Amino acid sequence: MKIAMWSGPRNLSTALMYSFAARGDCAVMDEPFYAPYLAASGKPHPMAARITSAHETNPDHVAAQCNSPVPEKFSIAYQKHMPHHMLAHFDLGWMASCTNVFLIRHPARVIASYARKLEGPTMEDIGFAAQTALFEAEADRLGHAPTVIDSVDIRADPVAALSKLCAALGISFTEKMLHWPAGGHASDGVWASHWYGAVHRSTGFEDPEGPLPQLADDYARLLEAALPHYEALSQYKL
Repeated sequence: MKIAMWSGPRNLSTALMYSFAARGDCAVMDEPFYAPYLAASGKPHPMAARITSAHETNPDHVAAQCNSPVPEKFSIAYQKHMPHHMLAHFDLGWMASCTNVFLIRHPARVIASYARKLEGPTMEDIGFAAQTALFEAEADRLGHAPTVIDSVDIRADPVAALSKLCAALGISFTEKMLHWPAGGHASDGVWASHWYGAVHRSTGFEDPEGPLPQLADDYARLLEAALPHYEALSQYKL
């Protein structure tokens, strides 16, 4: 099977990719549309020139890769995606070949974490509206809500949360998903050196999260705009 996991940045998305890679039966793909997004949008992200030099920038070629069969020697292919990378002219037809899952996190945590890496995030940068749009389109295609999982639940009880996720996907849970080697994964994008420092130092999911961070001024207004999107998807979470 092929899994497309959709989340904004700073959502536990890399740790969850490592968790699936640790199964042993799962190939992983790290944000394949990031380079096409940067090339088309001109967003001044850290390492943008290096990313577009090192990775495929043609969205049609990336879509073909995402639509390709599961690699030999694996039974699962896991694709980590960011909804805001999918610009209006990018083909989404390949999504029908995947089981699409939506990973969410409270926007207060997302904004605080993102701002530590890149100041002044916008609504586009954190991806909540784009995630809602993709969720609604997939729900319309399926005739029911697709699977949603909240990162706070994974952090609180990884065994319970991942067991529920695997059951929803129709695959077996294995305790191999709880641990991975420190230092990153061979499938990491070149942007990993900027964004993945904490997860590269990890060997498993972190402890449960504490109180929500307090945000002020522009960040508080961004939270106000993003919160309805989180709450809308949260009602469907496992």
